[in-house]
Amino acid sequence: MKVKDVMTTDVVTVDPNDSLKQVATILSGRGISGVPVVDEDGSLLGVVSEADILVKERGPAERRGLLGWLLEPDAPQKLEARTAGEAMTAPARTIGADRQVSEAASRMLEESVNRLPVVDDEGKLLGIVTRADLVRAFVRSDADIERELREDVVLRTLWIAPEGLNISVEGGNVKLGGQVETKSDAELVEAFARRVPGTVSVASDLTWEVENGRKR
Repeated sequence: MKVKDVMTTDVVTVDPNDSLKQVATILSGRGISGVPVVDEDGSLLGVVSEADILVKERGPAERRGLLGWLLEPDAPQKLEARTAGEAMTAPARTIGADRQVSEAASRMLEESVNRLPVVDDEGKLLGIVTRADLVRAFVRSDADIERELREDVVLRTLWIAPEGLNISVEGGNVKLGGQVETKSDAELVEAFARRVPGTVSVASDLTWEVENGRKR
């Protein structure tokens, strides 16, 4: 499953010249934690989040010290910000529409972000994917998981004939059986299966014909 399959395309955006009051009103009214800042051509400039506004609301921090400046090097600039363009975090962390959902999930966890703007090759905003979108993607039917395993993973990604495999899914628990050509193929099928959204566990009984260049 790719990011474009789960992203939201009807994205609320702001102009870099919009005031922080306008941004705060949008965040509060829409119940969202961040909003992309785009120019008149739709190119992504940055993101304004609740945290950016909280810097303003907190005011100057006393006794910041060296560690404080290292952790928040742009806090003084944000403290003086009056517009979205001045308060935004830039460049924004982004992801492409054709990237895998598993990559989006990994990046959100590793980078401690709640959302990733989705952009094209020219940096124009296509949509946004949030943690909530990824959670919804996890709630899939067993039939959808099995279809993706057979068609997208085994056939189109690994170029393995799915007819030779026994794939079953129950409650998100995947069971793999049958025979592939090499041990590496068996390991790849199992690894990719674990990355399919909605997969809870993978049990593999796959066997293989070739090991170390020789028929078994």
